[in-house]
Amino acid sequence: MKKVRILVALLSTMMVLAACGNINTTQQSPSTTNKKKTQTTGQTDSGNYQGVITNGHYLTSKSRGVTNDQDANQLNLKSFENGLLNVSKKQFKPSKYVFQEGQYLSSGTVTDWLGRKSKDNPDGLNPVDNGQKDADKRNPLYLQAIEEQDYMTQNGNDLKLGGITIGIGLNSVDYYTKEKYGAQYSTKISDEQMKTQGREIAAKVLKRLRRTKGVGADTPIVIALYKQAPDDSLVGGTFFSYDVSDGNALGNWQAINQRNVVFPSAGGTSESGTSNDESNFENFKTQVQNFFPNLSGVTAQAQYQDNNLAGMNVTITTQFYSETEIISFTEYLAQVAPKYLPAGVPIDITVQSTDGVQSFLSRDAGQRKFTTHVFGSY
Repeated sequence: MKKVRILVALLSTMMVLAACGNINTTQQSPSTTNKKKTQTTGQTDSGNYQGVITNGHYLTSKSRGVTNDQDANQLNLKSFENGLLNVSKKQFKPSKYVFQEGQYLSSGTVTDWLGRKSKDNPDGLNPVDNGQKDADKRNPLYLQAIEEQDYMTQNGNDLKLGGITIGIGLNSVDYYTKEKYGAQYSTKISDEQMKTQGREIAAKVLKRLRRTKGVGADTPIVIALYKQAPDDSLVGGTFFSYDVSDGNALGNWQAINQRNVVFPSAGGTSESGTSNDESNFENFKTQVQNFFPNLSGVTAQAQYQDNNLAGMNVTITTQFYSETEIISFTEYLAQVAPKYLPAGVPIDITVQSTDGVQSFLSRDAGQRKFTTHVFGSY
């Protein structure tokens, strides 16, 4: 059973590992690309894309948020979307391309593609239902999500399609019920199955895109494969490979060595290459909790690229109610964070309570000091 779900706008400070960093306050003015209809947003940071505004409104995606009806891990949704941007930057540099939300795949098209192949849905990219209910005998749903991103080139007052990126979200676990409203069961999908199915699906998606009106026969198309994290995971999933095609075939898949971890880890550090980073985080956590006892928890999500720490998001849950407490705590964090947290990588720190976000600290990769903001009640 499929349904269209609209992604809830989440604070990127809480979930996005790859998009850590400060915003440059020097903003370019929006530039007009069509005197009557189209503008670009301008850039606040050279590492980010300009977007497209049409008729005074941001041009939204035609299919964003369409997924199969089983993704209970909200971290997957944000990691998928932001991770796809990072893959796109390998092929489409923000200095040369303008980002446009997907305009070629409609929500109806993506909904059909995400379904099982059947007489009623011949376009389904998931396998036919073989009628089996046992975890090891049934045909699982491999494909969970498809997202399109368009990249435009600007020539004078015109924007022209310069490339497309497609993200293919694949299940590591397929959750199902044997009867309507019944107990939940699951089928585990091996990495090898996921890779094989993902590449087969990618080849079909590429051929269908080439037949889509407005997509050129030689328009560069990037297809990236994403491993969904299980529903009970404390982190989102990661992309594990991508390919670029200028024609009708794929055959040069590039591996993406990426993983997400949580600090403190359950039962101690088991991931290779994370022990020093977790030790530094534990020292930071101890220091903070010693000075401010009214804390409900201090955790971090860290992302590793090629076994090197690429970014960290720290979440601190407090029981503060006084504005002066929050201000004092935020100022203290700005002093101790550079001493204990890993240097040389972007780090975001979110201070929150049951009432919402109270303050936010951020540091880019090339900086030592943190910028801070306390959210007031006015």
